[in-house]
Amino acid sequence: MSALSPPRIAIKAIAKSFGPTRAVAHADLLVAPGEVHTLLGENGSGKSTLVKILGGIYRPDAGSVELDSETITLRNPADARKHGIATVFQEVLTAGAQSVLDNVWLGSDGIFGVTGASGVRRSKAAEVLKELLGRTVDLDAPAETLSLSDRQALSIARALVSEPRLLILDESTASLDIATRDRLFGCIRRLTQTGVSVMFISHRMDEIQEISDTITVLRSGRTVATVTRGAATPNDLLHLMTGADPLVPTDRTAHAAGTTVARADQIRLTPSAEPFDVVIRAGEIIGLAGLEGQGQDAFLKRLAGLAGGDGTILATPEGEPPMAVTRRRAKHAGIAYLPRERRGESLFSDLSIRENFALPTIREDSRFGWWSPDRTSQRFASYAADLRVRMNSDRDPISSLSGGNQQKVMMSRWLATKPRILLLNDPTRGVDLGTKRELYALLDRLTAEGLCVVMLSSEMDELIELMHRVLVFRDQTLAVDISRASLTRQTLVSAYFGEPMEELA
Repeated sequence: MSALSPPRIAIKAIAKSFGPTRAVAHADLLVAPGEVHTLLGENGSGKSTLVKILGGIYRPDAGSVELDSETITLRNPADARKHGIATVFQEVLTAGAQSVLDNVWLGSDGIFGVTGASGVRRSKAAEVLKELLGRTVDLDAPAETLSLSDRQALSIARALVSEPRLLILDESTASLDIATRDRLFGCIRRLTQTGVSVMFISHRMDEIQEISDTITVLRSGRTVATVTRGAATPNDLLHLMTGADPLVPTDRTAHAAGTTVARADQIRLTPSAEPFDVVIRAGEIIGLAGLEGQGQDAFLKRLAGLAGGDGTILATPEGEPPMAVTRRRAKHAGIAYLPRERRGESLFSDLSIRENFALPTIREDSRFGWWSPDRTSQRFASYAADLRVRMNSDRDPISSLSGGNQQKVMMSRWLATKPRILLLNDPTRGVDLGTKRELYALLDRLTAEGLCVVMLSSEMDELIELMHRVLVFRDQTLAVDISRASLTRQTLVSAYFGEPMEELA
């Protein structure tokens, strides 16, 4: 930002409380025209509250917001849109039964779009979606027929067609595959050259380092630092976020896997796909990776007994012979599965924290058919301490927690089943770096005790840092099994796109 140009957005001394909880204590932020400004902080640091203030969802208790030097009052989302502020959230917000075209223009008139939308709307939607997806899309198809990554691209397109002055991407890349994410970054660079400002929120350090011009760090609802890209290392940023020294990653070079706890024999994920075999051993953290929709999600669900098909999944319960895994047998086989989409597949937002925790193991806290909430609280307490769940009371609604803490409760739920194999579907999506490191340390400890973890991850840094080996999927089959010794960013990218490399041999 030059000395002569005013900031696009100036947030001054913003504060916001919800009852006794102070979500934002004192936040200051300046975003220049044509700048990508990253907002960084732990879950619960105030980022999402600040974004919702800019989006007109919340009104601040104190402070002011200026847009191009004019103080504005954002009473509702329509006010934000009127001022040229467009927000895309981490949650994939599409109307599944409505068409792709209607979803792109959803909210632009205050109502759903209609089939007979103008040719201008069709051409603009098609243009924006092609830039994001790299291909043409059937605008009349229901949105629910698209993949998760494509549905998130649809949400981003909805913001882009409004031609915003300020585009806010609140963990919006968490659901995108790598190729779509890269195309989005190209789109951002084009927009910023025309003066559009972008507020970017992500917990992925590779993304932050690639796209940011400036980074502002929030901690406990306060602005603690603003730095330019390259002026702070990831460890410096982690220290600013948490106030604590960074955790040191575990050395995995000396890892030795244990006995076989499951195996996949002649698995076909689609009738035309090549069959493959996988052996899963105790004490391993196995990564599942690939471009979006290449088969890794389908394989994880096969391991969980949630999908059928050709081939056999065998698991070995403690002290028993191997058994075929089905939906009904998975728990007995020692398998626990944490889905990708917390809100749609795992979390019950109307229930309390302890009720969400108790669901699969509630019989342990029941006597003669009566549930004892106190027993559940006692049992949950040890998991909450282990995972450092930040909460006021386990009687509070789980919706009162940040996304990272909700994920910790979901993890506690399945660890309480005492599994031999823990299946995790992109569990750190939208989770802050400090929480990720806490989770990594927990998984290291659990696998050292003999647990096997099979974890789908969309984060390349996570795959490289955490996994003992990575199974890369391509064209609905297992393409490459990369050992720890060969695990690099280069080998992963090459495996994703099918490029032959000596390192993969």
